[in-house]
Amino acid sequence: MKRVLIIGGGKGGTALLKLLKATERMKIVALVDKDSDAPGIKAAKEFSIKTGSRWQDWIHEEIDIIIEATGSEEVLQEIITVRTGSTVVIPGSVAYITAELLEEKETLLSQLKSQTYNQELIMNNIHEGMIVIDDDESVVFVNKRAEQIVGVSKNNFIHRPIREVIDQTRLPEVLRSRKKEVNQKLILENGKKVITTRIPIIDASDRLKGAFAVFRDITEVVELAEQVTGLKEVKKMLEAIFHSSDEAISVVDESGLGIMVNPAYTRITGLKEDDIIGKPASTDISEGESMHMKVLSTRRPVRGVRMKVGPAKKDVIVNVAPIIVDGKLKGSVGVLHDVTEIKSLTSELRRARQIIRNLEAKYTFDDIVGSSNELLLSLEQARVGAKTPATVLLRGESGTGKELFAHAIHNESNRRNNKFIRVNCAAMEEQVLEAELFGFEEGAFSESKRGGKKGYFEEANNGSVFLDEIGELSLRLQAKLLRVLQEGEIFRLGGNEPISIDVRIITATNINLEKAIMNGKFREDLYYRLNRLPIFIPALRERMDDLNELSAHLIEKINQDYGRNVNHIHHEALNDLKKYHWPGNVRELENVIGRAMIKMQVGEEVITKQHLPELPSEQPEMETETRTFNYHGKPLQECLEAFEKEVIETAFKDNSYNKTKTADSLGISVRNLYYKMDKYKIEKNSMQDSS
Repeated sequence: MKRVLIIGGGKGGTALLKLLKATERMKIVALVDKDSDAPGIKAAKEFSIKTGSRWQDWIHEEIDIIIEATGSEEVLQEIITVRTGSTVVIPGSVAYITAELLEEKETLLSQLKSQTYNQELIMNNIHEGMIVIDDDESVVFVNKRAEQIVGVSKNNFIHRPIREVIDQTRLPEVLRSRKKEVNQKLILENGKKVITTRIPIIDASDRLKGAFAVFRDITEVVELAEQVTGLKEVKKMLEAIFHSSDEAISVVDESGLGIMVNPAYTRITGLKEDDIIGKPASTDISEGESMHMKVLSTRRPVRGVRMKVGPAKKDVIVNVAPIIVDGKLKGSVGVLHDVTEIKSLTSELRRARQIIRNLEAKYTFDDIVGSSNELLLSLEQARVGAKTPATVLLRGESGTGKELFAHAIHNESNRRNNKFIRVNCAAMEEQVLEAELFGFEEGAFSESKRGGKKGYFEEANNGSVFLDEIGELSLRLQAKLLRVLQEGEIFRLGGNEPISIDVRIITATNINLEKAIMNGKFREDLYYRLNRLPIFIPALRERMDDLNELSAHLIEKINQDYGRNVNHIHHEALNDLKKYHWPGNVRELENVIGRAMIKMQVGEEVITKQHLPELPSEQPEMETETRTFNYHGKPLQECLEAFEKEVIETAFKDNSYNKTKTADSLGISVRNLYYKMDKYKIEKNSMQDSS
């Protein structure tokens, strides 16, 4: 049993208190609020739950879960700072959303129970007896009329084998044959003669769920026939049943023309009786085929068919059965179930669960730390790209945070509630990577999984796939990826049928793709497909102004991982870090700070120079060379562009490959510099390779 502490006795805290009090898995240790007259304090006292005004007095009482319901960010951060390592802290906003969804779910279940009760009420008030058995031949439902006709109480029916109650019944034979028996005579042990119809219960997946029998005493049928002497009276009875039902019902004749609908049907479809009566059965359908016409042609019921009806294209599930009188088909009756509200509620509940489940596993743009011009430019491009369906190419050195950008782009897009799958193209062999990306059919290769397997592209349909180290992809897989981008479809290994997919592809690389194209290791057509939205993520040495923020952020993160309480890094140690050229970028910075914190004694709160591992204090020397530009009879524009490229390359090298300083020295904006560097394919790696 989990021990829970609720901080905050307002509306949210009170609602959570009442919800968790009814849960056997949770024990509320106490509810805390500064206001002794808070509604949550009063409710806790009514439940004999301890209360207090200071949460600090309770946080070390072996608490498993702390729910912060005050809404104060300051209180939340303070709780996170002082909590023990095993204690889970849940913001009240998240918990309250979950509570509201669960309450809505309980309301929905209550409505469903009410509908079930109404249906049983109808069944218990009809003149025919009804018995339902499951696939084990045990009775699961019997109405009052059946009790009267058979002469056996409900308690002696339910959960007993049907043959123990009615020896001569043929319901077990109907189960085995899966064929219905209509209007069969049966003499009961009490001497009564009944006419019965037995029908197997088969779901939409053709699975046998059981069977039911509807029967009536012949004497009562004769009496009823004498009382009901015309079709008009029968129709009135049916109309009374129709109008009292909350389920949407429609009836058509043997020609498929509408003859009757109830108010619930007009409410769901948005169509009036005049729009349906005397019109073809397909009149109300927006998407899908008419199940009435299918039933009339096959004389077999259909169940669980999804379609959309009415002008508003309401999403419904349809059950339709034929109406057969004396062996003649007279029409069909259909029942519609509105699933739009259930679908919406289920989606919201799934989203809330996903938020809780991935609370510390997903990244957003708020998780990307830094305020330098170089980083802000990359963030601006990424935010714009997130709002479009375009393929994104993240470019930058190893350790700059390309995966953080990929997560953030997905979470900022309209695909945020669907899957995000990360694939490291350099971590798997070609055959394994191909099978994981595209999936395979059963028998595609000797060790293939029975029934086949979906690939990452299928799994992430309507979501995003992040292909890291895209430059390591083989030429053969590059061709297959190009088809995914061009056609929006894949073929499983061993499969012949194309599978349509809708996936946002985000790629990343730390190599020079242009050079790879020249060397024949990367397809040029794939490059232009991937390079629709290139985002350059600056190296750490190009944004040293962010070192303070990054260090503080990493210290806070490592504090939680190591259970430490380090406050900050000394300015002398920070100056030493700024002298280093950081070939491993942010990933290396995190490693250095982590190693420093490991060296610190328990109780020390400031990282000093003595804690830092030894780092080279100077950047590697850059060779300089003097270039002479030659005319060679070229057009003026071409000469100007060639000279401009050389000027930018020289300035970039002279400024230690820092783009902000380069832009300042050239007297242009950083955005303009990025444009020109992209135009002339100027990158640090390619310049070093050629030097």
